[in-house]
Amino acid sequence: MFPSRRKAAQLPWEDGRSGLLSGGLPRKCSVFHLFVACLSLGFFSLLWLQLSCSGDVARAVRGQGQETSGPPRACPPEPPPEHWEEDASWGPHRLAVLVPFRERFEELLVFVPHMRRFLSRKKIRHHIYVLNQVDHFSEPVCCPCPALPTLHRFNRAALINVGFLESSNSTDYIAMHDVDLLPLNEELDYGFPEAGPFHVASPELHPLYHYKTYVGGILLLSKQHYRLCNGMSNRFWGWGREDDEFYRRIKGAGLQLFRPSGITTGYKTFRHLHDPAWRKRDQKRIAAQKQEQFKVDREGGLNTVKYHVASRTALSVGGAPCTVLNIMLDCDKTATPWCTFS
Repeated sequence: MFPSRRKAAQLPWEDGRSGLLSGGLPRKCSVFHLFVACLSLGFFSLLWLQLSCSGDVARAVRGQGQETSGPPRACPPEPPPEHWEEDASWGPHRLAVLVPFRERFEELLVFVPHMRRFLSRKKIRHHIYVLNQVDHFSEPVCCPCPALPTLHRFNRAALINVGFLESSNSTDYIAMHDVDLLPLNEELDYGFPEAGPFHVASPELHPLYHYKTYVGGILLLSKQHYRLCNGMSNRFWGWGREDDEFYRRIKGAGLQLFRPSGITTGYKTFRHLHDPAWRKRDQKRIAAQKQEQFKVDREGGLNTVKYHVASRTALSVGGAPCTVLNIMLDCDKTATPWCTFS
């Protein structure tokens, strides 16, 4: 970052060639040395404050609706560059960034501040909703024996449906946004997709997925168009395939899909945070799931999603505001017996 001819500033107490005065300072201590020392102490103090308050994000999403010891210590909010409610240059539309989430705290701590800065620089009015799936740890039983734990598998599509229904009426379009995908190119368009769904993470730009019908990663839709598709199917428990089914919904609704043009950064357009060695994806196919995953769900969607919001928490992550929804999804084991690990 700095030219090699530059040296790191030497702190006063690192100068062992001179003795100390009675006041505890080196004889050759200068005003510059004191300034560097104070600046360093101030930096580390701010770093400690940021790390201590950012830890509340994990506590909020891990709490899953349970009370914690004391209120969250939210970081002091960093105001956006403009007062967007008063500045007409920010435009009339407001984006709801919907982030399906489960136990990926390290990625969330990077994602929220990054997206706040990125969207604010582009003057996009927005709010980030972290859609945290929490589990039903037991089910009612008809005997005195304790119920065995039941773990619901991750359902990205159902979480997006819930986020759509629970997002503020002040937003008029959504971004279905993976938490591990960060836009790097300032030329990417996050504006209102009036003409039709806009796939930001197109196959030509996404670092991993390049097939033509791919619509995952980051997809923008007006709320009107999302309703026209009846949202996403709630039948996809586990990882994958829900985006492919949604592509067929888009086409079935008569909507035209748009993608970025003129972006020259290729597969370096995004930063992908996911580490497959550290986070294993749930790709198991249970019972009839292998056959059902390729079918179009013509009945389910926004109108059939069943859930309960255990808690709603406003947080600030690195100075960036967001709302964490702890969501309990209901599962019909008759219709989708693959929804749980028992």
